[in-house]
Amino acid sequence: MDEEKRVNVTKQEKIVSMFDEIAPTYDKANRVLSMGVDIVWRKKGCNQAFGYCSKEPLLIVDVACGTGDMMGYWQSVARDNGVAIDQIIGVDPSEGMVGVGREKFPDLTFFIAPATQLPRVDKSADIISISYGIRNVMERKEALEEFNRVLKPGGLVVILEFMKNENLSVLGKIRDWYMGNVLPRLGGFISKNYEAYKYLPDSIEGFLTVAKMQQELVESGFEMLYTKSFSMDISTLMIARKK
Repeated sequence: MDEEKRVNVTKQEKIVSMFDEIAPTYDKANRVLSMGVDIVWRKKGCNQAFGYCSKEPLLIVDVACGTGDMMGYWQSVARDNGVAIDQIIGVDPSEGMVGVGREKFPDLTFFIAPATQLPRVDKSADIISISYGIRNVMERKEALEEFNRVLKPGGLVVILEFMKNENLSVLGKIRDWYMGNVLPRLGGFISKNYEAYKYLPDSIEGFLTVAKMQQELVESGFEMLYTKSFSMDISTLMIARKK
């Protein structure tokens, strides 16, 4: 194993351990910290993606699924829109997060696995989603290639993420102040784990801009279909199609 690989493995293990620790309070902290607006972002992602799907029933794989929130919204939004679902599968490397997810959604299927090793055969999924998780994948290039492998031709990758913003507006500066100062303290109070919520703004600062994320998707064999940022550019939705 080369040095870069070793460093990435160590970082990934620390991130998974962190999520194991905060799993019991993760959902409560999410709702408080986002004031519930993340629900709007997730539903928007589902609705927008369904608009690009011409064939049903759909097999959806939610990567870095955590406690299953996005899986639940895929299920409910599909029902509201009359979209037929074959199966919704969640994949996450954190046993703690998946344990909570299985309790919340006993009718859905979960696997414990990294984003680079999805437990699906080639060309089997219609949609792969990853919500606020691609930032935590150390081997991102390998993960995007894995998404491409698992998706059917014309299949969609749906990404919701906190992206780095290089050209901050006044509102963007307010966003960064909130995420750098308020969020770690409030998240730390709820979870009793300040470091885990200090990691969030730090990881955003070290992540990609929207343009660079789009470039990586294109280089991995995808065609960009849709990009939109919400709520002072806090959250960005990207949808790309496998060529």
